[in-house]
Amino acid sequence: QVQVVESGGGLVQAGGSLRLSCAASGRTFSTYAMGWFRQAPGKEREFVAAIAWSLGSAYYADSVKGRFTISRDIVKNTVYLQMDSLKPEDTAVYICAVDQSYSHWPPRIYDYDYWGQGTQVTVSE
Repeated sequence: QVQVVESGGGLVQAGGSLRLSCAASGRTFSTYAMGWFRQAPGKEREFVAAIAWSLGSAYYADSVKGRFTISRDIVKNTVYLQMDSLKPEDTAVYICAVDQSYSHWPPRIYDYDYWGQGTQVTVSE
């Protein structure tokens, strides 16, 4: 089993920045990739970014490309999401996930095996 815990959410004005963290613990040695998703009220869960754990290759949704940066610290089993130039439409619960399936790159939503509870990000006008 793998436990996934996000942190770093909060309230920020449009144009501002936030850095989210996601710490994985437990049986993390089989991790292939980690990803960030977001879900706004009344909307479906949406892919944001993913990172290949060994190589560090990153993949982004078009809506965040050039504004968000995903990175990881292998020693700490932690993935980060640096969010810059935030917009009100970025408001959502941001959820971290761990993929140990080694099925596909970038991982599809159903490839992820473990999910966190999420952290709220609110961007005001």
